[in-house]
Amino acid sequence: MNLVDRAKGILTNPRQEWTAIDAEPLDVTELLTKYVLPLAAIGAIASFIGLTVFGFGGLFRVGVGTALSMAITSLVFSVLGVFVTAWVANALAPTFGATPSMPQAIKLCAYSMTAAWIAGIFGIIPQLAILAAVGGLYSLYTMYLGVPVMMKAPADKVLTYTIVIIVATIVVYLLAGVLTRAIL
Repeated sequence: MNLVDRAKGILTNPRQEWTAIDAEPLDVTELLTKYVLPLAAIGAIASFIGLTVFGFGGLFRVGVGTALSMAITSLVFSVLGVFVTAWVANALAPTFGATPSMPQAIKLCAYSMTAAWIAGIFGIIPQLAILAAVGGLYSLYTMYLGVPVMMKAPADKVLTYTIVIIVATIVVYLLAGVLTRAIL
C-alpha cells in the first residue's frame, strides 16, 4: 500500500478502491504507521502552525505549548477514533445483516477518514478551518460507499447502517473534543 496512491484512489475512485482494500489483509501496524498517523498529522500540524503563526484574524495567537498540546491530543484522538468507531461498526454489523469483522471495520473507518484528514490542511489558516468540513462530508460519503463492500451489508440496509455508524462517529469525536478541552 502506497499512501499517495491509496489516498488518491479513495478520493477519486472510491468504489474501485474499496474493492482493492477489501481484498487486502489487515496489518494494523502498517495501516497505523504508514497511513493513519501521517494523514491524521496533517490537520494537527496545520492547526499548530495556524494557531501559533497566524492566529485568529491577527487578533491573538495561541502559545506554542498550548498549540502543541492541542496538536498531540488531536492526533491521539484521531487514531483512537478510528478504532472506537470500528468497534461500533463491527458490534452493530449483525443488527443490519452485515458480516461482523473487526479487521474489515478497522479498514473501513481508517480509509474513510482520508478526505477529512487531508482537508485538515485548512487549519493552517484558522479562518479557513471550516472548509475542512467539506472533507469531512466527503469522508462520510466514502464510508457509505465502503459499508457494503467492507462489511457486506445488504443493499437495503446500507444507508441506515452507515447513518448509525456516522452518528456513532460524531459522538466519538464530540467526546474527544470534550476530553481535549478538559485535558487542556
